[in-house]
Amino acid sequence: MRDLVIMPAMAQRRESLNMGEFAEEAIIVEEVTAPKKVNHFIEANTQEVTLQHLQQDCIIPSFASMEETISHQSFIGAVVDAAKDYFHGEQFDMPEIRISHPINGRIPSALGKKASELTDEEKTLFYQRMCFCFEIPSIVHDEYGNRLALSIGGVKAYNEINLYSKKSVERFKIFIGFRNRVCSNLMLTTDGLQDKIEVLSVQELYAAALNLFHAYNPSKDLHLSRTLGQMSISTSEFCQIIGRMRLYQALTPNQQKRLPRLLLGDSQINAACRAFVSDVNFKSTGDSITGWQLLNLLNGSVKSSYIDNFLERNLNCTEFVQGIQRAKLGDSEYAWFLG
Repeated sequence: MRDLVIMPAMAQRRESLNMGEFAEEAIIVEEVTAPKKVNHFIEANTQEVTLQHLQQDCIIPSFASMEETISHQSFIGAVVDAAKDYFHGEQFDMPEIRISHPINGRIPSALGKKASELTDEEKTLFYQRMCFCFEIPSIVHDEYGNRLALSIGGVKAYNEINLYSKKSVERFKIFIGFRNRVCSNLMLTTDGLQDKIEVLSVQELYAAALNLFHAYNPSKDLHLSRTLGQMSISTSEFCQIIGRMRLYQALTPNQQKRLPRLLLGDSQINAACRAFVSDVNFKSTGDSITGWQLLNLLNGSVKSSYIDNFLERNLNCTEFVQGIQRAKLGDSEYAWFLG
């Protein structure tokens, strides 16, 4: 894989990171300049905030026992620290932080005041859901004209824990995978996502992140992206797949259980159809598209998801396109979607 670009520090550690054949033909460069981001890894239903805003302007929710929860900023810090320790010597971008579902309140002394009369000191704020993502720009790979950068991030949603009790485990999701710089689409695989992390402390979060990084094999993801680009899907096959994806929504729960899991709904399927016609990077330009294009059409469509189900849908896109790839080779598991 002659297009893998890594920094000198990374070159010295290629074996420990299990980059395999992708690192053997690496090009060593002195600097990798990251293009200015236009798109976000998740877009709809969220807004961007800074780490400073979380640290200075937001309160930290507590359990009923008044024991504090692990704050959003502590979560981000634990994962960033783990990444910097594991990928020692690499370059790191600042985390891009997206939030949703703000919970507004007021301090006790402001009870009875009109909302318009509240001062900033009398207002309280925290966000129920938060996700973040940062790139390691010194670990990149070029595939089909797209530059992929190794990226790390996580999700926390307060609605998934019970704050009306004594302190208990908190749930987090951490991921590592490649992010397409052309469109900011993430490509997640099973090895790169831990979506059921339950911990009591920041130290346990740090350890969970390290374990994920150690188990992740980037060469598998890079190999997948290349093989998907070698798979051809005709326009009629794409229409058949879309039609079956729509039909899946109307099946009974028992009928759906007999088929592979599909987490994409009508809004994501509609978005993929529009992108098939008009997306500047991945639209059809002839009688067919590649599996790589299909994956990015679907990944782009799930960027409209809510924070708490975004990662699962992104992983489901990868599983689905891999299933279509196997079905075209004769496997029966996803054959229903090809008719």
